[in-house]
Amino acid sequence: MSASQKVAIITGASQGIGAELVKAYRERGYRVVATARSIQPSEDPDIVTVAGDIGDRDTARRVIAAALEKFDRVDTLVNNAGLFVAKPFTSYTDEDYAAVTSVNLSGFFHITQLAIAEMEKRRSGHVVSITTSLVDHAISGVPSVLASLTKGGLNAATKSLAIEYAKTGIRVNAVSPGIIKSPMHPPETHEALGSLHPVGHMGEMRDIADAVLYLESAGFVTGEILHVDGGQSAGH
Repeated sequence: MSASQKVAIITGASQGIGAELVKAYRERGYRVVATARSIQPSEDPDIVTVAGDIGDRDTARRVIAAALEKFDRVDTLVNNAGLFVAKPFTSYTDEDYAAVTSVNLSGFFHITQLAIAEMEKRRSGHVVSITTSLVDHAISGVPSVLASLTKGGLNAATKSLAIEYAKTGIRVNAVSPGIIKSPMHPPETHEALGSLHPVGHMGEMRDIADAVLYLESAGFVTGEILHVDGGQSAGH
C-alpha cells in the first residue's frame, strides 16, 4: 500500500449514486472511506465503511478518524448523502423539515468542516457536493422547496468555500444532476421522468460519477456548479 495513494470520503455510499461513486474512485486507484446509515463492511481492504447518521457530528468525527487511522490522509470529500421529500409546500411537516435539513445541511456542514481542516494541513484537497438541477430549474409537477432550500444552499456554499480556500490548494465544486436512474425511482416511472429532460431520457448513475471524476482531475476548476441534467438548466 502506497503512502501517497489518495483517499476519498464518500457519504451516502451504501447504494445508488453513492455506491457508483465508491466503485468509480476505486477504479481510479483511490482508497475510500464510505459512510451511510446502514452500510455494511467491505471485503476490499482499501474500502473502510462507517455506519452512522451523517447529520450527527459524531458520525463525521468517526469518518475522519477512520480515514486517518487506516489511511493517514484525506484528499477528497464527496458530499453525496441527500434526502428528497416531494410535497406541496404547505404539506411539509416539522419532521420533514428536520429530516431534510439534518441530512442535506448538517450532513454537509459537519464533515466538510472536519475534512477541510485535514486538507489544510497538506495544502491540498477537493470537496464535491451533489446538489440538484431543481435549484435552477423548478418543475411545476415536482414540488421541491426543501430540496431547493437545502441544495441551493450547498451551491452557494460551494462558491463561497472555493473563494475562501482558493489560495490554499483546496478546490470546492458541485455536481447538479437532473433525474437519475437509481433505486429511488421505480422502472415504471422512468418514461415520465425522462420526459422532464430536453434530451428525453433520465441520466445514468455513471453520468454523475464521470462528472465527479472530471472535477477531480480538473485542477484549474473551482467554484463550479456542473450541471449533468439532460439540458434541464438550459431551458425547454
